[in-house]
Amino acid sequence: MSSDDSALIEAWRAGDPQAADTLLRRYFDPLWRFFRNKVDDQAEELIQRTMTALLKTREQFRGESSFRTYLFRIARSELFRFYRERQRAAERFDFDAVSVADMGASPSSVVARREHERALLIALRRIPLDSQIVLEWHYWEDLRMSDIAEAMGVPLGTAKSRIRRAREQLEQALQETIESREQLDSTLQNLDGWAKELRNVVG
Repeated sequence: MSSDDSALIEAWRAGDPQAADTLLRRYFDPLWRFFRNKVDDQAEELIQRTMTALLKTREQFRGESSFRTYLFRIARSELFRFYRERQRAAERFDFDAVSVADMGASPSSVVARREHERALLIALRRIPLDSQIVLEWHYWEDLRMSDIAEAMGVPLGTAKSRIRRAREQLEQALQETIESREQLDSTLQNLDGWAKELRNVVG
């Protein structure tokens, strides 16, 4: 956590509303990217819910991890809460197994400029939600493996395993999404680069 973030949190704890506004402006774009390809037109609502949850739990933040990591942990919890609120009584979502597409989310309104971007966005929404999350944190937010583990509340070794599995799931989803063998090979060969570029498309 930067010293500036620390000062803002302390000011917020002391009752300064401007400190909360500054934190929101600073972290709006990462939160927007986090929610945009999962809830689409309800992203702003989820950002507000995340900040409300942060307000309620800000005393629990001790600076042991970065503030951004703590914020992403709350955002993940609010996303899960959002989907559980929408579930029918007979449904029980396992976010390590079901995808955004499985849960009936409307197609993303994100407009991809190139074919491989469109294919990656579709594939991300077809893999388990927790896998989508760890890949986006890894590629779009450049979170360290230790930060991902902290944000997910799992041991470091588990986080590393989830990244490997998520990448395998994404590659499988791409094979089911892209019909052209040439385009598939090109996308898989440049997967890291293409995935990082999606940050600008979604954001």
